[in-house]
Amino acid sequence: MTPEENEKKSGGHRKRKEMPDLWMQCTSCNKLVYKPKFEEMQNVCPECNYHFEISSTERIDSLLDECTFEEHFTELYPLDPLDFVAVRSYEDRLKGAQEFTKLSDACVVGTGKMDGLPVVFGVSDSRFLRGSMGSVVGEKIRRGIDLARELSQPFIFVSGSGGGARMDEGVLSLMQMAKTSVALAELDRCGGLFISVLTNPTMGGCMASFAALGDVIFAEPGALIGFAGPTVIKETIKSEIPDGFQSSEFQLEHGFVDRIINRGELRSSLVQVMRLLGCDQAA
Repeated sequence: MTPEENEKKSGGHRKRKEMPDLWMQCTSCNKLVYKPKFEEMQNVCPECNYHFEISSTERIDSLLDECTFEEHFTELYPLDPLDFVAVRSYEDRLKGAQEFTKLSDACVVGTGKMDGLPVVFGVSDSRFLRGSMGSVVGEKIRRGIDLARELSQPFIFVSGSGGGARMDEGVLSLMQMAKTSVALAELDRCGGLFISVLTNPTMGGCMASFAALGDVIFAEPGALIGFAGPTVIKETIKSEIPDGFQSSEFQLEHGFVDRIINRGELRSSLVQVMRLLGCDQAA
């Protein structure tokens, strides 16, 4: 029986093989991107170099030595001290974020190694209420800084706090700005090292406190970095703002950022800085 006769006998329908989804459209440049290449570059567009947000797990896997990360402070869970309700209650939003991310709150802090160098490492996770800082996030960061001081290890934090300080907790959230800043001042007094990595977006109270206080500040390309957003500033001052205002490139040009580093080169750059500053001798 010929293929044509076989197709006719089966009613003219042939079972098609499902093809893998190998292409995606970049939301920045709108070009079609080969997905395996995109994933190989750690979720960076190979056409326009746009750095997409990645999870805390992906960040840990890309920066730390395999199987060396040990999470700390997992007993801390956020509360709803104000019984805050907007479109949805804060309690419901927390539960939804916890179920979606499997995290207790918007950052992960622990110990690990980077090319054999012991570090205390933390990272915001933008999937959890935009990586915003509430009392638990601030407490985890403060405890991580204290742990780095006690262990005489570098403290590295990758910020992606698009939500800034979390308004749902009111002044309890704003207090974390002072708490983390005081902890970093003590780390500096003891000769400790803090490397801050700014990713898109790092805004609000996080940027106005710990994220801006690094001894070394790296940023990913094209990251939005600042306190209030550019639209809010423009409306407030009633005048135009420069092109690229608050981008990592603008911040580098004006001396706020030490270096802009592509995601694939971040690990080696962090290791290089730590070795130059003598962290390998301490290890």
